[in-house]
Amino acid sequence: MSTDQARAPLADQDKTPARQRAKVATTNACRMCMPLGACLAYTGFEGVVPFLHGSQGCSTYIRRYLISHFAEPMDIASSSVGESATIFGGESNLRTGVANVTRVYKPFMIGIASTCLTETIGEDVAAMITRLKDPVEGMTAKTGVDTPELVFAHTPSYSGTHADGYHAAVREVVRSLAEPGETGSDVNLFPGICSAADLRHLKELVSAYGLGCNLMPDYSERLDGVTVARYEKLPAGGTTADQVRAAGHAKASITLGGLVTPGVQLAGELLHETFQVPHHMLAMPIGIRLTDMFTELLGQLSGRPMPEWLVKERGRLVDAYIDGHKYAMDRKAIVFGDEDLVTGLASFCAEIGITPVLIATGGRSGHLAREIGRLNPELDGKVEVLDDGDFEEITARANELRPDIMIGHSKGYTTARDLGIPLVRVGLPIHDRVGGQRVKHLGYRGTQELFDRVINALIAARQDESPIGYAYM
Repeated sequence: MSTDQARAPLADQDKTPARQRAKVATTNACRMCMPLGACLAYTGFEGVVPFLHGSQGCSTYIRRYLISHFAEPMDIASSSVGESATIFGGESNLRTGVANVTRVYKPFMIGIASTCLTETIGEDVAAMITRLKDPVEGMTAKTGVDTPELVFAHTPSYSGTHADGYHAAVREVVRSLAEPGETGSDVNLFPGICSAADLRHLKELVSAYGLGCNLMPDYSERLDGVTVARYEKLPAGGTTADQVRAAGHAKASITLGGLVTPGVQLAGELLHETFQVPHHMLAMPIGIRLTDMFTELLGQLSGRPMPEWLVKERGRLVDAYIDGHKYAMDRKAIVFGDEDLVTGLASFCAEIGITPVLIATGGRSGHLAREIGRLNPELDGKVEVLDDGDFEEITARANELRPDIMIGHSKGYTTARDLGIPLVRVGLPIHDRVGGQRVKHLGYRGTQELFDRVINALIAARQDESPIGYAYM
């Protein structure tokens, strides 16, 4: 992207996908695959086993990738489609796999997601599931084992990102279980991908306003659990089936984030369309401004003021901004990751005095620049947005922009090391540090922790560069 483009208004910036830019291939993508996001989402529902209809390597890769980040065991079933099934069809593999998972795990639901292979050969998984449930020819009739709930999401990697697969899986679970009824007092909360610690804090924030919370998905226990004496094939935790059923007659739905590839419908949109549940879309609450938007909405829905403990939490964050502004002012950052995450990070950087000179993502919504401009008009003409990008492009721009810090996941480490600048690790994946599942980003509390980490990284970099070696500021 040229300097002129970088200085153009955000609403006019070129958001041409990488496949239409002067590129012949993606090198070290700034995203992960759709089935990975679907497996993560399915894990956030109680009694659900993720199941990939495709080759065995897909489930092995995704399981290892998520285990490395969350440091918890994670089972992902596979239909293990091989050469023969690729030619003649994989329905037999799917039926066998579902039967085996049902026998071994006894799940309430199996969350099925497609892969590139099965989508490319044209597998009609929805029809296969219908036949699996057939009272005469289905699994129960043939094996005598009750068929669990089966849901299916289309998630070929070439159609979107891991964030798209995540939202698609949540939508399909909601589509399968949500029921109409008398409007209740609970709120449906659909966050973008965040840490287990963030999910626990979101529930705390909603309950602080006296509202019930149907958090979907909620993997805060299954992927950040306690030590147990005996391995559990299907760990406890997750959004319950009753909570999903109640989503169809909730007081309102709130989607935090929701920047997805065109054509991916959000669960909140589905509930509004099907059951007329009011739907509110907000950015991920990172920083004071975006968290204020979230807490103000909770106040409107509940009719309650902000609780005193939260007022104090916000006040301490304001005080921290005052204490640390001299270290952040006029610094430059590159932020990268999911579109939902980088939207919040850009806003956070802007309000502490750091200019996010490059905001990069592998996402394909086509709305990232416009959303950042809407939320942060002060950044107009100062930042460059790169969507559908990869780390070859990010590194090339970083060498020109010369940032002071990078904020994003572990895949940016090589670039940060080559530039000799700190990387503050946020989002997914964090593979080269422990505690990725406990990193907080959201709310005043998460912002406080993020602010301290960013400021201390900047201080440490300057301290390390100093020939004096000072230990007092």
